[in-house]
Amino acid sequence: MKPEHRSALLALASRRGHKGFSAVLGEAIETFLQGEAEREKRRKTLLSLAGSISKKDREELLRETKELRESWR
Repeated sequence: MKPEHRSALLALASRRGHKGFSAVLGEAIETFLQGEAEREKRRKTLLSLAGSISKKDREELLRETKELRESWR
């Protein structure tokens, strides 16, 4: 662990009235793991949609997306 991370965790824990940063670290890990589970769920949902639009619609969507991206620059 980087020293600056340890310092920040200790400061946060202190503001919350804790002596150590275990509770803060546990909360951060839980939040990270929940986010990973949500990302995996979204990934599976997206993969299940593969092939659900026609080739024509796919090509049109790709073309429109390309046009939009070019206009962002």
